[in-house]
Amino acid sequence: MTLKLKAVLSGCILVTLVGCASAPPKQPDDLCEIFYEKRDWYDAAAQMRDKWGVPIQVPMAMMYQESSFKHDAVPPRDYLLWIIPWGRVSSAYGYSQAKTPTWDDYERETGNSWASRDSFADALDFMGWFINKSHRINGVSKWDAYGQYLNYHEGWGGYQRQTYRSKAWLMSTAERVKQRAATYGAQLRSCEDELKRGWFWRLFFG
Repeated sequence: MTLKLKAVLSGCILVTLVGCASAPPKQPDDLCEIFYEKRDWYDAAAQMRDKWGVPIQVPMAMMYQESSFKHDAVPPRDYLLWIIPWGRVSSAYGYSQAKTPTWDDYERETGNSWASRDSFADALDFMGWFINKSHRINGVSKWDAYGQYLNYHEGWGGYQRQTYRSKAWLMSTAERVKQRAATYGAQLRSCEDELKRGWFWRLFFG
């Protein structure tokens, strides 16, 4: 096999692997199926929980709402004269839809300067950090998906000013996040013992 052919094949394999790694889960409504499909996501979620004391189902429900688990999700564009695309309505990007200034704060406070918004593990760790700060700053329980989502959307100051009260659509969305978190939590309790088993156990015992 020539070096040129090897390079082409290697490039194709790399593209395939990257595509598989970044594809949203096939059954996003079932947290067990998400983690069965993407075992490394469960490992990252468990690490986030241990690090920040945040239940897995809360940021996962928020991430579903924010990006539908798309690694390169971006907000809609602004338009000049309603016709010409003119930038984005927000700097939000990636799985967590983290805005650039808040992501910069996360990197500075955690020392995780190599973090990337299109990495699932980094995005979930960011969300754990944010939820933990919402608990410290505004006293919102880490288990309160409704209140945590309002903090996430409006910011800590906006939550304190109760800016969400003039946004019926946002409170409705937060309620959906709350319901999804409850569903995810029940699903996770039914399968987490199996998810905790290491690769060696799965290899020999299925």
